[in-house]
Amino acid sequence: MRGARDVRWAAAGLSSVLRPSRSAEDSTNALVTVGNNAAFSVNQAIICELGGIPIVGNKINSPNPNIKEKALNALNNLSVNVENQIKIKVYINQVCEDVFSGSPNSVVQLAGLRLLTNMTVTNDHQHMFELHYRPVPGLLTGNGNTKVQVLKLLLNLSENPAMTEGLLGAQVDSSFLSLYDGHIAKEILLRVLMLFENINNCLRMEGYLVVQPIFTNGSLFFLFYGEECAQKIRALVHHHDAEVKEKAVTIIPTI
Repeated sequence: MRGARDVRWAAAGLSSVLRPSRSAEDSTNALVTVGNNAAFSVNQAIICELGGIPIVGNKINSPNPNIKEKALNALNNLSVNVENQIKIKVYINQVCEDVFSGSPNSVVQLAGLRLLTNMTVTNDHQHMFELHYRPVPGLLTGNGNTKVQVLKLLLNLSENPAMTEGLLGAQVDSSFLSLYDGHIAKEILLRVLMLFENINNCLRMEGYLVVQPIFTNGSLFFLFYGEECAQKIRALVHHHDAEVKEKAVTIIPTI
């Protein structure tokens, strides 16, 4: 019974989103209904079959930030279904533009980052980020929630050797290295250590560490492979948290 009821709610929500005369509040509520239903795997495919993805996707162009956020949240839930990603990928360029040019630390930026993170869990659509992913490390100057979400996205990309050169070529403020300070929250510390480890592994696979670097000053490469970063990682060997310490110990022989 619950499944049938959820489908009816999803269909009603999609119908409401389609109505041009709906107020912003009604559209927002309808998108919330669709998004909530899309949190259940059985409904993700059904909403797609009902033609829901383009209906929701078109709403990310709304000038209303509430509507845009709720549309991104709904797409994020729908993207958990890998089959749905084939249809959702057409919105990647728009989402990237919103994330990188929008208001820092906004709910829209965070919702967009969550969607991009889901879309990069596998390598299938990562190539679509080739024109966009270099600004990603620059978002690490945001607040705690933004930092965590950006790092989740970077970790997905950093596991793919095809993305390594672009990530390392990104221009990054030197304040990035402060994320390796011992007082930083554990969830951030572990992720920046994993980011270094992933990229280091990819570099070794691709042979970059035995050839003349092609990266410029101010790039992530020069921050990662400078003495300051190495010192900070060595210091984390004495961190009070066992997981952070263990990860640092694992990395030390490679720097």
